[in-house]
Amino acid sequence: MSKKPTRMDAMKQIIEQVKQELPLYESDTFVCGPEGNCIGCPKKLLEMVDSELTYWESAMARGITPQFDEIRRFGKMCTSVRRELVRNNIISA
Repeated sequence: MSKKPTRMDAMKQIIEQVKQELPLYESDTFVCGPEGNCIGCPKKLLEMVDSELTYWESAMARGITPQFDEIRRFGKMCTSVRRELVRNNIISA
């Protein structure tokens, strides 16, 4: 029987998945398109995810355990950003 992850482990898993799937630190994604045909702003969306991710890595390193609603909110935000990046042809589905 598998054991459910702790809230700390769950957040760490989401952070690792986000780092693998989203192009957070690739310079191409932090430049606004010259044609201005973006849907939403991929640059701002990735900056928002990076900010939250950095906050949670720091908070968890200090021993702060995320609450269930914080884990859900972070995961939902990352899913929405991923959807926008697919819509803007920055990543594939």
